[in-house]
Amino acid sequence: MQKYLPENLTDIFFILGITSFAVLIISALSVGYFIKQIPHDYFLNDKRGVSDYKNKNPIFWIITLALKNIVGYCLIIGGILMLVLPGQGLLTIFVGLMLSDYPGKFKLERRIIKTRLILKTINWYRIKSNIPPIIFK
Repeated sequence: MQKYLPENLTDIFFILGITSFAVLIISALSVGYFIKQIPHDYFLNDKRGVSDYKNKNPIFWIITLALKNIVGYCLIIGGILMLVLPGQGLLTIFVGLMLSDYPGKFKLERRIIKTRLILKTINWYRIKSNIPPIIFK
């Protein structure tokens, strides 16, 4: 029987498939945790205050910020690759966008969360978990 793919390319696809499946499982398990972490009044103010972590540990804050952005941009690139490879490409891109910092991120977050079905689902989950629903102006 003739092989159409070289051995090493088959291994690469196998690793990509396993990685895609792992990202899917981790994403599905972590969504509930992150929904609970959003403060109910998060979208009331356009400006954010400076966190205590930034004031107390500026060096670690910079390192954390850099790592968070590196992971976010890697997820975006991986999600773009998963659009043509096996995996949850759009979900991975979305997670990468939420992790990364860029101009207009808050407006994008607000627009996505204000979508009726998304807001209804998030608030249903929060109420079920005894957490106040997200409110807007």
